[in-house]
Amino acid sequence: MIRLLLWFLCGIEVVRSAEVEKIERVNTSTWYLAMNLNPADGHVMDFTTGWADDVFIGTYTNALTKDYLNRVVWRHPISYIALVRHQAGEVDAVKVFRFKESNRSLLSRFQAMDPGREVVTEVVRIQESVSNHADNMGEDPIFSVAGDLAFNWIYTNNGHRVVLTGGHLSAVDSNDDRTRVSEMTTHAALKLVFQATNGQLK
Repeated sequence: MIRLLLWFLCGIEVVRSAEVEKIERVNTSTWYLAMNLNPADGHVMDFTTGWADDVFIGTYTNALTKDYLNRVVWRHPISYIALVRHQAGEVDAVKVFRFKESNRSLLSRFQAMDPGREVVTEVVRIQESVSNHADNMGEDPIFSVAGDLAFNWIYTNNGHRVVLTGGHLSAVDSNDDRTRVSEMTTHAALKLVFQATNGQLK
């Protein structure tokens, strides 16, 4: 699965892809798995769990099937991020984004909650692929919405860690519960994979 993802991000088309759009070629030698979210594994990965805590969540063995956060990867400066949806061990959708700032880690970005609500990528997505076999795409909070990534979208007594600017984003004083959520509501799992800015992880 990781190899398939790496191949796509280097510009090789994913097998059985219905739509492949490349706005910018991403030349990279190594991508790292930062996080996996599985809403059906019994572990709660909500706004307050893990994202800003500098902790390791899950195990290497179950990194692609259960909630997982690699603390080493999470603390490393990054340039690009890929959001990958996978079901039953098969990738069915990928979006790749370039960060505005390449010298910050995911940990520092998710700790920046005062005031939060930060649009962190530019040029919208630079690569996207959706499989012919992808189900429930219209309900997917990541792949049914366009725009750039925004982190820590806090409003009144609500908040979402990852949103896209092309969807409805609630005003800071709103309590409408209409912002599309990153705490995946579909049955698909989501992986966050990123390319390191400089060299190897330490």
